Amino acid sequence: MKKPYTLLDHTADLRIRISGGDMAELFANAALALADLICDPNTLISDETLTIEIEGNDPADLMVNYLRELLYQWTGNEKLINTVDILNISDNALSARLHTTRYNADQHAILSEIKAVTYHQIAVEPAADGWQATVVFDT
Repeated sequence: MKKPYTLLDHTADLRIRISGGDMAELFANAALALADLICDPNTLISDETLTIEIEGNDPADLMVNYLRELLYQWTGNEKLINTVDILNISDNALSARLHTTRYNADQHAILSEIKAVTYHQIAVEPAADGWQATVVFDT
């Protein structure tokens, strides 16, 4: 299966480009990209769901705030994101249902330590085939 994101060259951090047919798919794919960078998704079986609501000043700010919330679910609550359903989305707000797995060291190998989602080189914009975003993670 072709991944909906590409790793890009960056000096010290992780930089990715994410694509989606529309904004909802773009944001769902961003969650999958972050999850995929943290842990092998094939080891995850959803055992919890939660709904989040995120706001931002524009689509780029919304993306950063959204990914920061997802990263917090991992670093603060030890919840690995399995899948995401975008329930509603606009240029400055979204609600999403997260399907998560509680971290278990015996089952889940951590692939990357992502410390933060940054505003450095953030971009969320229309593309020829839908939408694309560029995000840099501090590692």
